[in-house]
Amino acid sequence: MSTAPLRQLSLWDRNAEAPDWTVRESPRARRMSVRVWRDGAVEVVVPRRTRAEEVAAFVGRHRQWIERQRQRSTPRPAEPFPPPRVELLAIGESWSCVAGRRRGIAADAAGELALPAALEPARLRLLLQRWLAARALEAFEPRLARLAADMGVGYARLQIRRQRTRWGSCSTRGTISLNSCLLFQRAEVVRYLMVHELAHVEHMNHSTRFWRHVARFEPGWRELDRELLQGWQRVPRWALG
Repeated sequence: MSTAPLRQLSLWDRNAEAPDWTVRESPRARRMSVRVWRDGAVEVVVPRRTRAEEVAAFVGRHRQWIERQRQRSTPRPAEPFPPPRVELLAIGESWSCVAGRRRGIAADAAGELALPAALEPARLRLLLQRWLAARALEAFEPRLARLAADMGVGYARLQIRRQRTRWGSCSTRGTISLNSCLLFQRAEVVRYLMVHELAHVEHMNHSTRFWRHVARFEPGWRELDRELLQGWQRVPRWALG
């Protein structure tokens, strides 16, 4: 790989045979990460000022894992944007997207999500991401509260985030963070993640005691955890882009 600035790189390899591999600089990234999208495309996210040689070495170390994920993916046409529908599997909602509003996004009782008719894609994507975060907070907050009561643990607050590498977290101050893209996962998987993060309130590690605590409230956590690892393939690109 050349030493060209990363903003000019679009391939992971030296021989330009993989146009569906891209490298993206992110001001928020603290370390390099890689994602295999559900259509088999690969995105490598790197911090600013990362050298091309470092990206090549990172990809080389993870090459086998990436190829395994690509083999499991299902090639499909590029996703249309705006999306014709938004399927929120976690809460059993299906929204049909229609254009016509002058500004903002509005959802109605008929299952229609009205979008601004004339808005540049980047701005519309941001509006959809904000709507998704608001819907996640509305749907997840009461579920998390009930589950915390069942587990006999307390937490400070819930915040919804949009991360590219993590589904959730629990801070030392008791703040539970959940990824808005969990809305695209099965309800059972979301419940497992909530159990996982609430268990961290008492065990800020992944010790044997922690996993025993998780298993007490979610005996099938291993299968659900494996499903969650593949969950990025369920997420439409607009939700993270």
